[in-house]
Amino acid sequence: MRKLYLSLTLLLSSTTLLAGEAAETKVTRAESAAHPGVSHHAAVMDVDGKSLKNGSNGWTCMPGIAPGDNHPMCNDTVWSRLMQAAANGTDFQTDRIGISYMLQGDAHVSNSDPAATDPKNGDIWVQEGPHIMVVAPKSAMKGISDDPYNGGPYVMWKDTPYAHIMIPIRDTQ
Repeated sequence: MRKLYLSLTLLLSSTTLLAGEAAETKVTRAESAAHPGVSHHAAVMDVDGKSLKNGSNGWTCMPGIAPGDNHPMCNDTVWSRLMQAAANGTDFQTDRIGISYMLQGDAHVSNSDPAATDPKNGDIWVQEGPHIMVVAPKSAMKGISDDPYNGGPYVMWKDTPYAHIMIPIRDTQ
């Protein structure tokens, strides 16, 4: 857990890499994470937590997860709580589903350890194309494969408080 906290703190606290990027560019990239029905009315928050655009529908979009990251996401309030818990290194539980869109795809990450930084650590690593993520009570994830190559939805970070269902939109292989 401490390793996760340190990794997320470093990623979320450094803003120097994108300091020169225009806010409008960040907003456009952030809004590309979800379909316009969600993203057009969503708030947009920069990687440092600064508000770039106010929203009216309870969704928050980000131009990336860390400075220099160009993998935007749009999160509902439940998913935003999961992100906050992960950033703070605290446990996360929910009694309802939460949804996140990443229609531009994601970075290369470990399927089992959200804090992993070494792709040679023995974990299965994936770089998913366009996808939707769903967090739900752990009991609702029973019976869903954790194999990212099973041809359909799978559970990522299964044995952590941040377990969620990955739903690929398009086959990228």
